[in-house]
Amino acid sequence: MTLEELAIPLRTLRLLAVDFPGLPAPDVDVSPLYPERLRLSFHDTSCESLAAFEQWRTVLRIAPDAVDARTQSDGRTRVLAAEGSFAGAVIVLTAYADQPDVDRAPAGQAGGAR
Repeated sequence: MTLEELAIPLRTLRLLAVDFPGLPAPDVDVSPLYPERLRLSFHDTSCESLAAFEQWRTVLRIAPDAVDARTQSDGRTRVLAAEGSFAGAVIVLTAYADQPDVDRAPAGQAGGAR
């Protein structure tokens, strides 16, 4: 495979960068295994990655009910995932954030030390 065969997701990334320069920067993945796909992911220990995901979801006009919300790592990590399209590419959005641990909540809140 040549770089030219990845033109769709690479062109889409360029258009997104020009049209929406103020959006949070994602991790970007383009692969010859899926030459029509552009993967954008957000990794953060706070919920900032979830906010970034929502900003991108809104811009890409992915419906809220199209978002798959789940947890992984024995419930310690929250994951949001959705697919949409833009400029001919399939866009795969994924965000990872630490799930709040109710056992470590500050005193006076549910699950915290009293």
